[in-house]
Amino acid sequence: MNLLSFFKRPRRRDLTPAAQGAHMTWASRTFSTSISRTREFLSRRLWAWPIIAFTLLLALGWLVHGAIERTMNENLRTQLQTLLDVEVAMLRNWMHSQERNLESMAGDATLRRLAAELLDASRHEGDETRAAAENAAEAIADELGPAMHTHSYDTYFIANRDLKVIAATYPEAIGMTAPAERRSDFARALDGLASVTAPFASQLPLVDEDGVRRTGVPVMYAVAPIRDENLQVVAVLGMQIRPQDEFTRILQLGRLGETGETYAFDADGLLLSGSRFDEELILLGLLEDHPNSHSILKLRVRDPGGNMVAGYRPKVRRSEMEPTRMVESAAAGETAVDVAGYADYRGVQVVGAWTWLKDYGMGVAVEVDYAEAFRPLMILKRTFWGLLILLALSSIAIFVFTVMVARLQRQAREAAIEAKQLGQYKLEEKLGAGAMGVVYKGRHAMLARPTAIKMLNADDLTDTAIARFEREVQITSNLNHPNTVAIYDYGRTPEGVFYYAMEFLDGIDLQELVEKYGPQSAGRVIYILRQICGSLYEAHSNGLVHRDVKPANIMLNRRGGEGDVVKVLDFGLVKARDDQHPGAGGMAGTPLYMSPEAIQAPNSVDACSDIYAVGAVGYFLLTGQPVFEAHSFADLCQMHASEPPKPPSLRLGRQVPEDLENAILACLEKSRSKRPQTARELAQRLSRCADANAWTLDDADAWWGRHERGQSAPAAAKPLSSSNPYAATIDH
Repeated sequence: MNLLSFFKRPRRRDLTPAAQGAHMTWASRTFSTSISRTREFLSRRLWAWPIIAFTLLLALGWLVHGAIERTMNENLRTQLQTLLDVEVAMLRNWMHSQERNLESMAGDATLRRLAAELLDASRHEGDETRAAAENAAEAIADELGPAMHTHSYDTYFIANRDLKVIAATYPEAIGMTAPAERRSDFARALDGLASVTAPFASQLPLVDEDGVRRTGVPVMYAVAPIRDENLQVVAVLGMQIRPQDEFTRILQLGRLGETGETYAFDADGLLLSGSRFDEELILLGLLEDHPNSHSILKLRVRDPGGNMVAGYRPKVRRSEMEPTRMVESAAAGETAVDVAGYADYRGVQVVGAWTWLKDYGMGVAVEVDYAEAFRPLMILKRTFWGLLILLALSSIAIFVFTVMVARLQRQAREAAIEAKQLGQYKLEEKLGAGAMGVVYKGRHAMLARPTAIKMLNADDLTDTAIARFEREVQITSNLNHPNTVAIYDYGRTPEGVFYYAMEFLDGIDLQELVEKYGPQSAGRVIYILRQICGSLYEAHSNGLVHRDVKPANIMLNRRGGEGDVVKVLDFGLVKARDDQHPGAGGMAGTPLYMSPEAIQAPNSVDACSDIYAVGAVGYFLLTGQPVFEAHSFADLCQMHASEPPKPPSLRLGRQVPEDLENAILACLEKSRSKRPQTARELAQRLSRCADANAWTLDDADAWWGRHERGQSAPAAAKPLSSSNPYAATIDH
């Protein structure tokens, strides 16, 4: 028996790339079919559930994590911005209070008179004017003393319009001018505006926290204009403020958690207020190691390039480091909030908000360590990943166990086949194998009848394959036409091997017939086609469309003492008119023999589609060549859809019976309405051909008698290549 070509349905990898691409183009699946297959898949493969749960949990965790992170970001952004606004408001209120104090003191009538006397004395020389200036200075000190004590001012000075000191708490300050870097702050008083300077290092020796007089002590000054009787600004009054007191205290009120701090800085990143991490900065070597070491005016806010708290040590000096991103932004006049994280002056990742106070020439920043700000999110993330890892390990364990069980089951199936026993059937020789199954010749244990037994491949034992296998058996077993292959039995062994038994055919398929013996005579072609029509008419009468009529699926046999008995095989792709089984709506068939509608609208195939394929088979039998040949799947489909076939007589270069040629070309019409409408109508038309009786039973017996004795193919035969990729069945 030559059933190899019958069951040899090449796998999809046997198709050319072009065929695969076109196949995917038309191989659509409905949503309901996908849902049905998914449900069936999950019901049989329990190992998939942990994997699905893992995937869903991962996706859910990712979404929840993202939602929580966005919420925390917004809340943190709001907190930082609110705290910054409060701190800036408190700082401005304090500075405005200092400005009002100075305005009140500078507007005192006695101070204005004494300042006028002092200014007048400073313009003249001589002992009398010097004595007058000293008396005026003493009177000014007495006048300002109570107010300075009330507002905790340390020292005072009065400067003329050249910002040259003409009176001060410390006599050595007389004659000095305002520091160049703060001259603009003092000059505002000459414009009639009171102001407060940012902290800076004193040029004059002052008493520090240790009671030692030295230069470089951090100071601030509140300044206000002194006016004459004409309300013209004639001098500037300034009061020294200790920034370590109110200024730093206000900023240190703005702290979030254990690592949060608020500080002020200038355009170069120099700290203008104390850091809460002074002790830590001493240990890191960023501040001098002595009891009263402070970061104010000592540390620049620069990015060290790594986390110094975690042990990183910079490779360059601090003066060569770049300012932190916060300082760069603030110095550019920007107000911003950053919750993504950036490095602070310790190299620690922080989140923060900042603004630039243009009228005071300094910036204010609120920061907190990133790790503390997002600690709840980190705890949630660790918990989630811990659960996810446990689920992943469980999924892997279940998957491995399932694979082991599946392997044992497959080994059991293979062992059953190797034992040559399949239920009540004794297996003999292997006849062939295809994409879907393997075929053996066997015998029933009791009947001893030769039987062809088809089994599913152990590697292809999927729900879809089993369903299609069962469906092929059920449909074929309900057809009883003598030209349709007969099904004897169907079953499943205890090892899980699915099989069915059918009549054993020891003939030759039409593909091999033409390849070995060349084009067939007109009479024999008619004889064969009429039998094919008989088988298909029964299927069509039952509402079934074969969809894969081709030479390889039609066997020619010697049965019951008669030769050339046709058997139509492989009803695996059959489609009912109201078919809803998985895959029914996709493209299916063999490209060389597919009708135009099977290519363009697979859902619309009907009996006329099979008749097109019968015409293509007849064309092949008559000419030894398929109707169309192309280099690509797309070109082949285009030919079937629009190009008229070349008449067989032109293809052969010799005369072909006109009535047979017309019958075959009628089957190959592009429009279904122009084809024979039923297989019986086509059979009747063939029976009316002049050569309908040219091939007789005697001719068939004689042919089979010669070839059963092993006679070789005629020399004129021109075998076709069996490697044509478009002769392969596609099913999608």
